[in-house]
Amino acid sequence: MDAIERLIQEAPDHKLCRINVLDFASKAGLDEERAIAAFLHATQMGLFELSWNVLCPACGGVLNTHATLRTVRREEYVCELCSAGFKLTLDELVEVAFTVAARVRRIAAHSPETLPIWEYYRQVLWSSGVDLPEAFEQAMENAILDSVELPAGERAQLSLPIPAGYVVVFEPVIHAAQFLEVSGEPTSERRNVSVVYNNVRAPTEAIRLRPGPLHLLLENRTNFRILPTVWVMGTAVHNLLAHRKPFLTGKRLLSNQTFRDLYGTETLDVDQQLQITNLTFLFTDLKGSTALYKHLGDLAAFHLVRQHFHVLTGIVATQGGAIVRTIGDAVMATFPTPDRAVAAALRMREAMLRLNEEHKREDLVLKIGIHEGPCLAVIQNGRQDYFGQTVNIAARVQELAVSRSIVVTGRVVENLQTSMLLDADNLKPVAKGAALRGIAEEMIVFEIP
Repeated sequence: MDAIERLIQEAPDHKLCRINVLDFASKAGLDEERAIAAFLHATQMGLFELSWNVLCPACGGVLNTHATLRTVRREEYVCELCSAGFKLTLDELVEVAFTVAARVRRIAAHSPETLPIWEYYRQVLWSSGVDLPEAFEQAMENAILDSVELPAGERAQLSLPIPAGYVVVFEPVIHAAQFLEVSGEPTSERRNVSVVYNNVRAPTEAIRLRPGPLHLLLENRTNFRILPTVWVMGTAVHNLLAHRKPFLTGKRLLSNQTFRDLYGTETLDVDQQLQITNLTFLFTDLKGSTALYKHLGDLAAFHLVRQHFHVLTGIVATQGGAIVRTIGDAVMATFPTPDRAVAAALRMREAMLRLNEEHKREDLVLKIGIHEGPCLAVIQNGRQDYFGQTVNIAARVQELAVSRSIVVTGRVVENLQTSMLLDADNLKPVAKGAALRGIAEEMIVFEIP
């Protein structure tokens, strides 16, 4: 909280727009999960506004920004600057960022229509995952030929020499682009090109030109200010956008326990499905819990089972995961990466041994299964859940576990971080073939003894 207070009081305006919480944690020397939790609680209190930003995977530009994940409805997006389309996934294409609330501290980005052109690019166009240079304005000047601020209903004329290569007249407010393919012998003859900006965008074909002088007429027929710039797609643009840094993804936030506790029922609409390319699922089941109730009686057994749930929930949260649901004495949890799930499983196994020692028992045995793969984020039975074959396989893998074993699939053990984790603990997964209930083909699974 001290670090957040310093940020709000002392940081320049542009550092309070779309705050990258992972970068904030790194620079402040803080634990990432605790920093995420702090920002989520601060957002609930009204200190920040949370946004879900759809990103171009190539240039890192923000194509759409949403106050809630419920309004992220399109399955495909096109980046005009990169002239490329892609299907939306929550993995690396949805950024979650935090902007200071206007009632806490008013910053220039609260009125983006007033931002100078380079500040608009820095604060509004590029995502928090693009590590822009400190000398940003100079870097932009190196990457473009010319630019103009064009109020609603006005025209502008630019006269400039066009070099050979790929030139783009790009407008960041409405994400419109006119491509110029410049090749052939240079000419001294001036060419005229007109670009008209409307409230409704329509795709345009590239214009072929020879290198030489160009007269560019720009007309703004929208009802707001626009910021056309003439880019030369080459080394300077690559240098400007080449450096990236980790950022909080939509996938990671959905698998965060604090987020599920605070926002879980408000995340998606009932008819909404969002694709996740890779998510890790961990299933547990308390073996012999029925006999436990018989031997101890309902009250004592219920207390033990609740204690076991409390222990597992704490472990899942510390590894950056979240409990999706409990079914009887079983738990379904998600993690952004396989190594975090395996680390949680190893801690769960140790915690259950300690729980047995505390209660002088040996029959609290946890069966654990882990699998990673694609899935859909959905709302099911009034809560945010996941659907797909990956979920089914993870549940079936857990059924193979016996006597405190952890059973995982090949995708989990092949993960580099997982391998390093197991090697550090001198644990050697044992491969075996298995027929999973409801799964047609036999799979190779690995038992972590």
